Amino acid sequence: MKNVKAVMCDIDGTLLSSNGIVTPKTIEAIKKLREHGILFGISTGRDVPSVKHLLKVWGIDGLVDLMVGSNGGEIYDYADDYYEMNYPLPGSLILEIMKHFEDMDVNFAIHEDGVLYTPKEDDLIKSLSNTDQLPYEVIDFNEFLKQDQLKLLITCAPETMPAVIERSKTFHNEKFKSACLQTTKLLFEFMDPRISKDFGLRKIMEKRGFTMENLCSFGDADNDYEMTLHAGVGVVMANGSEKTKSVADYITDDNDHDGIGNFIEKYLID
Repeated sequence: MKNVKAVMCDIDGTLLSSNGIVTPKTIEAIKKLREHGILFGISTGRDVPSVKHLLKVWGIDGLVDLMVGSNGGEIYDYADDYYEMNYPLPGSLILEIMKHFEDMDVNFAIHEDGVLYTPKEDDLIKSLSNTDQLPYEVIDFNEFLKQDQLKLLITCAPETMPAVIERSKTFHNEKFKSACLQTTKLLFEFMDPRISKDFGLRKIMEKRGFTMENLCSFGDADNDYEMTLHAGVGVVMANGSEKTKSVADYITDDNDHDGIGNFIEKYLID
């Protein structure tokens, strides 16, 4: 643990409780962590601008040093206001993906500047908006997707997810490659195959002169698998997926019982 220079946490199911808050104990642990000279950051599927909007709501404004957003497609360093985006998907490809799922009971969304943009209003986007604590806006995706975007979110009811996963296996484009995975019980995402949280974390750690051995990561879902595997200390919440737990160095308490705060106090700031 003495090699840990930075702690990076996933948000949903990890840093946030089921009520969508960061608990007081975890906030205090983060403060103590930084007092000990260890950087604190966020590694999330959400985009960087959206997370910035919510830090004050979560009570951690001013406590975040680093960010990896969009599952590794973005990095941000508060120290010098440095932002970098990598490997967005062509808008034409996103439209093709949407067409592949258009007959299914799903909706689509793209994060940008603290807003969920969607082609239609329904209960699915309302639920996602509530869960992500972000407003949504219905717009013309044919116009919107004249610009490349980091990823496409497909939102559906949990009972529809198995069919979405099966349908995803039949998507193919000769010109562009894409990767996809389920990130929550309500979300399935498409992005560039070169992108992962591990990719973004390596970039932000290298920028600070650290290696992955200097990283302690906290996660829960399948999209946290690679960062858990490659972090010097990979910690997974008790509520995490079995796949990601299988490569964890430690399993901590769940996100409703101060899993992050308890681990920090026990192992990182003794």
